[in-house]
Amino acid sequence: MLRFLVLLCIFSTVLPLWNLEKRVAAEDLITCSGIVPMRHRNDKISITDFGGVGDGKTSNTKAFREAIYRIQHLRRRGGTLLYVPPGVYLTETFNLTSHMTLYLARGAVIKASQDTQNWPLIAPLPSYGRGRELPGGRYMSFIHGYGLRDVVITGENGTIDGQGDVWWNMWRQRTLQFTRPNLIEFMNSREIIISNVIFRNSPFWNIHPVYCSNVVIRYVTILAPADSPNTDGIDPDSSSNVCIEDSYIATGDDLVAVKSGWDEYGIAYGRPSSDITIRRITGSSPFSGIAIGSETSGGVENVLAEHISLFNVGVGIHVKTNIGRGGLIRNITVSDVYIENARKGIKIAGDVGGHPDERYDPNALPVVKDVIITNVWGVKVLQAGLIKGLKSSPFTGICLSDINLPGDTQAKRSPPPWSCSDVSGATHQVSPWPCSELSRSVQGNSCSSHF
Repeated sequence: MLRFLVLLCIFSTVLPLWNLEKRVAAEDLITCSGIVPMRHRNDKISITDFGGVGDGKTSNTKAFREAIYRIQHLRRRGGTLLYVPPGVYLTETFNLTSHMTLYLARGAVIKASQDTQNWPLIAPLPSYGRGRELPGGRYMSFIHGYGLRDVVITGENGTIDGQGDVWWNMWRQRTLQFTRPNLIEFMNSREIIISNVIFRNSPFWNIHPVYCSNVVIRYVTILAPADSPNTDGIDPDSSSNVCIEDSYIATGDDLVAVKSGWDEYGIAYGRPSSDITIRRITGSSPFSGIAIGSETSGGVENVLAEHISLFNVGVGIHVKTNIGRGGLIRNITVSDVYIENARKGIKIAGDVGGHPDERYDPNALPVVKDVIITNVWGVKVLQAGLIKGLKSSPFTGICLSDINLPGDTQAKRSPPPWSCSDVSGATHQVSPWPCSELSRSVQGNSCSSHF
């Protein structure tokens, strides 16, 4: 019953934008609406004005590119709204432009072509040094934005469908030549809003703001099969002032993962992810619910995740890094999390994730400090927590409070409820009883101000 009520609550928020604003105001919820104002566009055009046909068969690549070219070059005061009416619009990749709204009506589907031969290649991200999966470049995201300002993707819960199965099969068969495309990617952009859209079957990561600032992602639904490889939900990457809220995510990889570059490339690029808010997210994944990492070489700081409901996950809350990453992870606060049916409730580890190449510096050790996790409860959690720091860089200020994660009584074989090494901190009202490294009283401890 609890699961049903939580899911009902999430799906009831996926409504047209004007109803959402009334609902939020009525419930007096804390929201991110002030970060980026929703723009009203006086100039409105339809994809059908440019020959768009929503029959699911006709290519609409020319229509989308011409419509966006018109928006870019006419530069109407206040920007332009591109309306996509009900129908299925098959298209190849396209780039967005500044001062535009891509609006999907109810029943509208923008569907990615599965002709991978014509998919454009772009340079690797400088903070990664190569494609995330393979050396060299990477395939451009299905919908892409570079160097943009004031862009909105919204509507009445229309769908953006990446038709990712052809890419997943290439990954499984090891026939990929370059890293798979994301569904949506914004690079070096600011003032971005993504809301009231369903994202389905991404070839790789779903929504990837990288080197961005002032980004709001809210009231979205993100779906992919549980066995789809690396289909992360939302990955803010070397970005600041990002808010993710009121969404449902069920994918084959981490639901939300905060990143900031990979080993020596991320260290050299030196752009952290900071001031990230994640709230009122519900979802399921065989991997992590809320994750930091594992690519954290530029640093991650000032992250707040709260009011999270997770079902059938590998790890509920996961901070992950590795030797060679470098980077400072600090001021991470996670609170009010419900976890049902998980391998691990909490995992903070310094031995997770591979390397882009052999040139990483084994002396580049990550620093993890001031991680506050409070008000976490659940059922059928096989292991409450695993916290594994590094001998040469122990994790400090790990503070756990008001946590109740009982094991699965029907499990045939269970690990010890807690496993810890190279970590210091404190706990308050944690059940099962935590490991000795974290069982000290909060009195006189740096954690005491948080409890």
